[in-house]
Amino acid sequence: MPRGARLDAPGTLHHVMVRGIEQQDIFVDDQDRDNFVSRLAALVKATETPVYAWALMSNHVHILLKSGPEGLPMVMRRLLTGYAVTYNKRHNRHGHLFENRYKSIVCEEEAYFKELVRYIHLNPLRAGAMKSLSELNRYKWCGHSYLLGQRKNDWQDTEYVHCWFSYSTVLARRAYLSFIKQGMDQGRRPELVGGGLIRSLGGWSAVKSMRRRRPLEKSDQRILGSGQFVEKILDQAEKRMKYQIQPDEIQEKTRQLIQSTCNKMGIQLSALQSGSRVRAVASARRILAIRLVSDLGLSLADTARQLGVTSSAIAQILRRKN
Repeated sequence: MPRGARLDAPGTLHHVMVRGIEQQDIFVDDQDRDNFVSRLAALVKATETPVYAWALMSNHVHILLKSGPEGLPMVMRRLLTGYAVTYNKRHNRHGHLFENRYKSIVCEEEAYFKELVRYIHLNPLRAGAMKSLSELNRYKWCGHSYLLGQRKNDWQDTEYVHCWFSYSTVLARRAYLSFIKQGMDQGRRPELVGGGLIRSLGGWSAVKSMRRRRPLEKSDQRILGSGQFVEKILDQAEKRMKYQIQPDEIQEKTRQLIQSTCNKMGIQLSALQSGSRVRAVASARRILAIRLVSDLGLSLADTARQLGVTSSAIAQILRRKN
């Protein structure tokens, strides 16, 4: 059976899992781990991708994040390709390091956010990499210690996670740790690492019970959430697919849109692409940035190249729009 297409849009919550090929280790030592985390940190900051939870295991990685303006596939492609190249070079190996396709599950935030943060951060303890919670509280290669304030970084969105527990940082850390302790004996949670109705409802018995009480809910293996949430995500994906344009059409439509906007606003194309900050040029650039991203689906980087500015400048334009 062919694999389903990625479900993604800015702001989508994903539980991402990356595994070594044939369950082989992807980290030999702390230098490898630091390489991976440094790359992840640089990418999520550059692409404005919020990361809430993460854990590095010997042969796999868990990350809980929301897609930024650039989208999940681009971030993961750059992260995994860059890491694999440096890993192979350092360890004098060849060939694939990761399974052919990382796994990403779209998650219903209200129902699963806290559970996913806890599940991911308990991975080292559950796998026996840590012997006690006090060890996990100081563990460098997992987001848990950063949420407790035991360690600091500038790329994990600890503030957003804290808000799920309290608006006071001190009280949030305390409540979060208590929540972690309550889940230590839960063991493996298969419903949190895959989508579909059985997983979403917590097992086959729950599905059978539901079916005795009401009509079937829609499900999808790529989505962790209620039937209503699944229908919403699939409907959004269908609409995006409906308006997708072929690459050659995109190129032509981009050219036409830029030229017609320049003509309408009385500016030269060369001025637009020179980075000029003249008011008329800046106004045209703002209009074009929004339309190129929203209507034609160009990435921030492609839009920036067309308009003679940086990707971060395009991101700022889009933020002001919202």
